[in-house]
Amino acid sequence: MLLLPVLYLLGNGYLFWKIWSILHSLPLWGKVTCSILFWLMPFVLFGTMALRSMPMSYWFMSTLHNIGSLWMVFLLYMVLLLLLFDVLKQFLPFIKSPILYAFTITMTLFLYGYINYRIPRIEKINIVLDKTSNRSQPLRILAISDVHLGYGTGVAQLQTYISKINEQQPDIILIMGDLIDNSIVPLHQAPFKETLSTLHAPMGIYMVPGNHEYISGIGECKRFLADTPIRLLCDSIVTLPNGVQIVGRDDRSNRQRKTLEQLLVQTNDIHPVIVLDHQPYELSHINSLGVDLQLCGHTHHGQIWPLSLLVESMYEQSHGYHKWSNSHIWVSSGLSLWGPPLRIGTHSDIAVIDLQ
Repeated sequence: MLLLPVLYLLGNGYLFWKIWSILHSLPLWGKVTCSILFWLMPFVLFGTMALRSMPMSYWFMSTLHNIGSLWMVFLLYMVLLLLLFDVLKQFLPFIKSPILYAFTITMTLFLYGYINYRIPRIEKINIVLDKTSNRSQPLRILAISDVHLGYGTGVAQLQTYISKINEQQPDIILIMGDLIDNSIVPLHQAPFKETLSTLHAPMGIYMVPGNHEYISGIGECKRFLADTPIRLLCDSIVTLPNGVQIVGRDDRSNRQRKTLEQLLVQTNDIHPVIVLDHQPYELSHINSLGVDLQLCGHTHHGQIWPLSLLVESMYEQSHGYHKWSNSHIWVSSGLSLWGPPLRIGTHSDIAVIDLQ
């Protein structure tokens, strides 16, 4: 764990050294000012996280959150590109301003990443199960995860998401955790409850907690959700009028949560079983138990390249839909995101699953 903060400080030091080399023409006060501003940036996001539970201005905290999280991605790409140009200029002597090239490419990636983030993909999936149901028509499930409401995802963006969701005319909406970001405080400062109440699904809206509901305080999150149309499932099961069974697992943050076997013993094998679990672990085991459909989130598919490559190596299934031998499994890349409002090399998604 110590390696990450060390790399972060080294990356900031390397970038500062590169920037310092082009500040030689500034007077002393200019160099001092630039130095102070530079070294404030690496700690802005940590400051917002430390203050997340304090009732401060929503606009102020949201601005700090975005600045701090964008700095981390800015640092990542600037360091990678500057290291690349340091190598290239040994063979291509015409490269005279590597920091200018790196900055231009990084800003272009930021523009692309922001536009890409604002346009989530609608992933349509058709699944046929050899199970009985009390309904002849397919069940339209809309599945989302990782909205991270708070200082990063505000009411305006939530309204956009809900419009897209309601356009799909789902029978049921399933939320695989991390609806709330790092604190419940900002959700009381803006009309989040009223906006969530505009979600519409005749068979209900169900959600399981994610790790961020525990970061925010699971008790406070439960009280907040009680005033919305969303029903939170924590190691509990609900049976729809058509016989489909929704098994909602508590998050792994709760080390006393029930095992999947303990929950499945309460279900009826004749009717379809859908399991909601925020974090996509032990998928091979889930497949061996014959779960019909498992829905997860959490990974964000890494959100930013090359972190997506790391995430792909960490999970059996890091994102998207896959038909295993016994189970259908969908891992959402997340409808919104954590931290910077950017999607570079990945996509936000909404899954529309027609279950027959």
